[in-house]
Amino acid sequence: MKTPCRIEGIMTKTTKPNTAQLEERLLTEEEIRAMGDDEYMNPAQLAFFRNRLQELEKELLKNAGETTEHLRETVLVPDPADRATIEEEHALELRTRDRERKLLKKVQQSIQSIDAGEYGWCEETGEPIGIPRLIARPTATLSLEAQQRRELKQKLYGD
Repeated sequence: MKTPCRIEGIMTKTTKPNTAQLEERLLTEEEIRAMGDDEYMNPAQLAFFRNRLQELEKELLKNAGETTEHLRETVLVPDPADRATIEEEHALELRTRDRERKLLKKVQQSIQSIDAGEYGWCEETGEPIGIPRLIARPTATLSLEAQQRRELKQKLYGD
């Protein structure tokens, strides 16, 4: 399939890049969204999601290190109100890092599922999760419909 290509202001015709060419560089979100259903979870898409997950993993690990350093810097404050404020800030920071720790585990599981060739497929139905959902939430393990069913069950029957 021929697609127009702009090179230094000149419109030329070029062939659509094949998967091997796309693997050499990371795709953009627009390129991934433009791909057809027959190209779902091809090596180029997997490389895109692996890179996104690895960047998220680095960021989470960096935040955890910063929290550790921040909490080590204990400041002795004589005023009880100031001390209470500092303790509340520390508690909030720890809760945030706990959520990030759980997210880190999901990120690492997603990277492992890429390695196992299972990434992008719903755990319940085996159907594609979908590119838009994975771009929005790269750690998703359920299709939108399966996730909605699970949330409805939780709402009706509790955890």
